[in-house]
Amino acid sequence: MGFASGVVVLASVLMMLTGLLQIMQGIGALANGDFYVLRGSYTYDFDVTAWGWVHLVLGFIALVAGLALLSGAIWARLTAITLAVLSIMINFAWLPYFPWWAMSIMVLDVLVIWAVTKFEPYG
Repeated sequence: MGFASGVVVLASVLMMLTGLLQIMQGIGALANGDFYVLRGSYTYDFDVTAWGWVHLVLGFIALVAGLALLSGAIWARLTAITLAVLSIMINFAWLPYFPWWAMSIMVLDVLVIWAVTKFEPYG
């Protein structure tokens, strides 16, 4: 029981960390759009300001979902999985702008999915 509870807490903390990183990424894109440079043409070539808003909104939602995940509610677990998958897709599209940052967030998202689906919360 202690290990399963610990894994759910890990998922919650990772979800909140991912949310904070997304918020930082969004603020960075909104504050200084010239920081991110797209080299060459890319299919998902959107305005950096639009990407900033996408990351900012996703980050706030992920942060709240991470807090809700501490309750162990099924809806919070499903929301966390959905947001992690969405975050992976968004950061895949963000790869040409800031590859190492995007890959780091994608790894955290995979860990969130693993932790949320692996064990039953608190029992």
